[in-house]
Amino acid sequence: MVKKPKRWGRVVRKPRVYLALAVPLAIPLFLAAVRSQPEFGNATAASVAPLPLRYDALRPFRTQLPEHAMLLTMEQDDTLDSVLVDGGLSSHDSALLTREFAKSIDVRRLRPGHLLRFHYDAANRVDSVQMKVTGWGEIGALRSGDGFSVSPHPALPHSVETTVSAVIDTSLYDALRGSGENPALVQQLVDIFQWDIDFFELHRGDAFSLVVTKNYVGGDLVGYGPVTAARFTHKGTTYEAFRDATPGGGPGYYARTGTPLRKQFLKAPLKFTRITSGFSKHRFHPVLKYFRPHNGIDYGAPIGTPVMTTADGVVVEARYSPGEGNFIRVRHSSRYDTYYLHLSRFAKGLKRGTRVAQGDVIGYVGMTGLATGPHLDYRVTDGGHWLNPLNLKSITPDPLGGDALRRFRAEVARLTPKLSEPARELAEKAVQQRALF
Repeated sequence: MVKKPKRWGRVVRKPRVYLALAVPLAIPLFLAAVRSQPEFGNATAASVAPLPLRYDALRPFRTQLPEHAMLLTMEQDDTLDSVLVDGGLSSHDSALLTREFAKSIDVRRLRPGHLLRFHYDAANRVDSVQMKVTGWGEIGALRSGDGFSVSPHPALPHSVETTVSAVIDTSLYDALRGSGENPALVQQLVDIFQWDIDFFELHRGDAFSLVVTKNYVGGDLVGYGPVTAARFTHKGTTYEAFRDATPGGGPGYYARTGTPLRKQFLKAPLKFTRITSGFSKHRFHPVLKYFRPHNGIDYGAPIGTPVMTTADGVVVEARYSPGEGNFIRVRHSSRYDTYYLHLSRFAKGLKRGTRVAQGDVIGYVGMTGLATGPHLDYRVTDGGHWLNPLNLKSITPDPLGGDALRRFRAEVARLTPKLSEPARELAEKAVQQRALF
């Protein structure tokens, strides 16, 4: 029978006791999961020379748990210091070891689920501690005299290019989660297709495939690289995008012909919102109570929602007026002006003469001036004449050419098969989805 270590500082909660008793069952399952991690080539990392320790005492997590050992997991509201105390260290030793670990890892950002293994000597004193740090590697400590010698072992980073595919049922966010991916990819898709697809109007049965690099450290997903290719079917129309980062063209996204997807104007000045009032020559004003033209599009959104300029330009007005409230006017070349009305405030440092780039945050949604609720009134003029922003025909920058186009076409040829197979399966699912509704 394994003798349990004495506890200092606080009583161990029951779930911890259950975990210790279940170690013979938990370890084989954990080891199987670790062994199932795929192998990846071409990984690079700075080599870390281990300290001259008796590292055989710090056995890797992949080996069978020794007899005089216990495995603990960090739980909600735990700190590294508190778990070390639970494992049998004195308050002095746990504080000392926490400081030593902090030289290699950010101990303040450790979250529930991290595993610590304690090994005990014949006197039932903690002889070594080993910790598996998600997204980083392992770190070990071996008792040495009155203190501990610490040996960090960061894992090798590796990357995998993979295809992600899904059919939308409720939302783009849920579709990505349902495919087993992090919804962080939502913003990449929105940024890629924002000039062609209105993401406020996605339909059930819309489908997408994308090729992206997933970055791992020690088997843990730590993030995504940029999407290198994407295909999005929206209301029966398929859009494609391929990333180019060559000196002659990118970085940016292009159709397979080499034509940029980026247009002079974004489709909307807000990321996520809804249209509450459209462009009209004869609209009943909710405040003034009479009919008059509404020369813009109203986007309903909470106060404080960031507002972006829809094209590169220069701020020519940023002030308050009784009707428009806080408003901004941006001039784009010598032809177009865009207006952003009823703002709660302007972006820090923004003033007349400020140069802005497409997508820059210039202000925040409010309800200043003649407004009955929080919204953005977005307007566009062409040579002084009001245009319906939804019908604005954008100017496309020059396409790729020469060597840049040849390199781009080679990359398109490589990536297209990665999109095609999932796309056929998704098309069948999309047809089935539409047939149900």
